[in-house]
Amino acid sequence: MLPSDTIWFDGQLIPWDQATVHVAAHVIHYGSSVFEGIRAYALPDGPAVFCLKEHLDRLWDSCKIYRIEIPYTRQEIHQAILDTIRANAHKACYIRPVVFRGWDSFSLDGRACPTHVSIITMEMGKYLGPDALEKGVSVGVSSWQRMAPNTYPAGAKIGGQYINSQFIAMEAVDHGYVEGIALDVNGYVSEGSGENIFLVRRGRLLTPPVACSILDGITRQCIITLAGEMGLEVCEEQISRELLYLADEMFFCGTAAEITPICSVDDITVGSGKRGPITTRLSETFFDIVEGRVPDRYGWLTPVN
Repeated sequence: MLPSDTIWFDGQLIPWDQATVHVAAHVIHYGSSVFEGIRAYALPDGPAVFCLKEHLDRLWDSCKIYRIEIPYTRQEIHQAILDTIRANAHKACYIRPVVFRGWDSFSLDGRACPTHVSIITMEMGKYLGPDALEKGVSVGVSSWQRMAPNTYPAGAKIGGQYINSQFIAMEAVDHGYVEGIALDVNGYVSEGSGENIFLVRRGRLLTPPVACSILDGITRQCIITLAGEMGLEVCEEQISRELLYLADEMFFCGTAAEITPICSVDDITVGSGKRGPITTRLSETFFDIVEGRVPDRYGWLTPVN
């Protein structure tokens, strides 16, 4: 990733290098932030933001769970995102709005701290590697589990709890994999460090339910919608670890990962070892919409210009 020219910070567009936070800020010591990851795609008539409303809905939901008040309206943040993309002259970009607590005290109850909001936009390639969407990635089941219910709210994108995701990602790299798959506290498949997961088994599309400590991803919901349109049977059910080794196809999905095939798990080949036909069909249909080759029949795209 490369820095952009400007960042939206507390209501103003300022130079990238001036978007700083004091070392005493609550967020630095306790991870007290809520964020979203959003993409804007390059269309023939200019960039368009993918599922902007859905991402802002989840940002507000996460803040409600975390007891943090956003000092702007949704429409103001909506407009600020579009303004920041235009200010940086992006054709396509990754968008990171983040709401965080600043300096007031070192109390664990940080609700007295001021709330800051920033919007970062930058150009980003393929999250799991330049060839990942075509060739797939090798992954390993992590020794780190996702959080148990009533420990952290898995359904919220809160910065501090992403330490768990960092352990999963670092362990995967140390073991020679591109990414890791985490199990939940009961030993069922949960998700990757920053992606949801789907399996194809005997023509059925399987994905863990939200009760398996997953983040209910925006792209995940889009995949379920597209699969239903195609007449595929979609099952949200608990998935045992051994089913990972028996899947005919498998893929990660997420804003950053988009639709990334998984070619092996724990060095066991998935299906043919390359992107399978159902994954290919879903991927092509998804990119046809978000890249403007077919009409946006679901209203997923918000034009920037």
